[in-house]
Amino acid sequence: MITPMRVFVLIFNPRTENEGIHTIREGDADGKLRNKILMFESEDDATRFALMLEAQDFPAPTPEPMDAEEIKEFCESAGYEWEIIPENSNLVVTPPELNVEETDWQANAQKEDTIEDTFPPNQQPLEEPDLSDSELEKIRRKLEGLL
Repeated sequence: MITPMRVFVLIFNPRTENEGIHTIREGDADGKLRNKILMFESEDDATRFALMLEAQDFPAPTPEPMDAEEIKEFCESAGYEWEIIPENSNLVVTPPELNVEETDWQANAQKEDTIEDTFPPNQQPLEEPDLSDSELEKIRRKLEGLL
């Protein structure tokens, strides 16, 4: 039997109706912006990254253990990228200097402005993945089942 690989991802408002996963927005070779979920092998590394985010006045995320394959499946279904951050790797991971001004998970977030207003002028928003509400709910239940 293959043991699932446990990784740590950063979750905002864990186990609430307003839960969200931390992603990094990067441009690909074609200049298209993509979201990427970081999967840390080490809880300590995930915690350090979360503290760096908090130091940049970002809301404090919580490192949560999850199965790497579940996260990969979620990324594929949502059109996200993923990256495994090896424990104590030489890869220096630091949060980007620029944060999105409004996130999908913020409590009381007002959607009066258009999505283009939440991005710097040189960036365009990502297209929403074509997932039905039932598909998203199924993915969410799978992820919650890992906790």
